[in-house]
Amino acid sequence: MAMSRRVLLLRIGALAAVAPWLRAARAQQEGTDYRSLEPPQPTGSPGKIEVIEFFSYACPHCAHFFPLVNAWDAKLPKDVTFRRVPVGFDRPQWVNLQRAFYALQASGDFARLDGALFQAIHEQQQPLFDEQNLAAWVGRSGGHADQFSAAYVSFGVNNQTVQADKLASDYLIDSIPAMAVDGKYVALADPAPGETAYLQQLLANTDKLIVKVRAERAATAKPATKPVTKSK
Repeated sequence: MAMSRRVLLLRIGALAAVAPWLRAARAQQEGTDYRSLEPPQPTGSPGKIEVIEFFSYACPHCAHFFPLVNAWDAKLPKDVTFRRVPVGFDRPQWVNLQRAFYALQASGDFARLDGALFQAIHEQQQPLFDEQNLAAWVGRSGGHADQFSAAYVSFGVNNQTVQADKLASDYLIDSIPAMAVDGKYVALADPAPGETAYLQQLLANTDKLIVKVRAERAATAKPATKPVTKSK
């Protein structure tokens, strides 16, 4: 009886601790603030809450989202991991920019030229939609044009591009930018108030989904029990 009572109290204490998280999570509306993924998708970061941004360098909304999501990423708690996945949507120019994303990583130019590629396309109106123009731009921008070109046509980059398309398909991504949380949810937002409000709401709903996943994990975790010693 003593053991059962102790376990019951521990479970009640655990539920009380996560109750504020559960209330915040329940405040979200499925179909308005997020949609559930059925079936849930495996993540690449066991033990952490994985957030994926699906995007394209060709997307103007993604270009405007880039500084917002970078600032958001810099403040993420330690139990959250974030990665970006470029989409092609079967558009040849977009597929070329998918390849550019992975080729920049392979050539070592990603940190320097990631944001610059958005600016070159959307602010400077440069036609960077094929290998030749992209490689020339990498060279002009202080990158490694030869290494970029070699990576762009490599098996590794081709495979990464195929996997990115499969991931977008598995997550049922049909518009970008999109934020998916822990292989279980995709954040939604209302575009009616305008782009800036939409992008801010998208991040806010992503944060709420992180809280939701954290609460779900806490609620299902087994409470730790201490051995009961026989009273004298």
